[in-house]
Amino acid sequence: MTLKQYLILMTSASLVCWLAWFFIILNSDPNEAGLSVFFLFYSTLFLGLLGIFSVIGFLVKRKILKNDEVVFRHVKNTFRQSMIVSFLLVLSLLLLQTDLLRWWNALLLFLVFILLELVIFSQKKINY
Repeated sequence: MTLKQYLILMTSASLVCWLAWFFIILNSDPNEAGLSVFFLFYSTLFLGLLGIFSVIGFLVKRKILKNDEVVFRHVKNTFRQSMIVSFLLVLSLLLLQTDLLRWWNALLLFLVFILLELVIFSQKKINY
């Protein structure tokens, strides 16, 4: 798969997820919704955020680094980082929905994800 195909596919899939997310918001009542509606809400939100963050993150990283030699590494890294950030946001929304989100556990959650990224980054340095 070429880079152009990846970016087109990721952008179009992300747009489909955002359309599904808006459809869920417009056509469901949170007070009467079942577990499946909440699952669809959070999964489409996660996939939409994942797609947008990975495409925008890759484009920003490519513009900053200006290194076209190892593009697949940039794609892989930005996809992993966007997955972590998307999961952090969705998990924060889940905690907020259940009224469990406080400043101290939000900070703790943020630090856990920072440590996760640092562990993954340090493992890559060791393997190379």
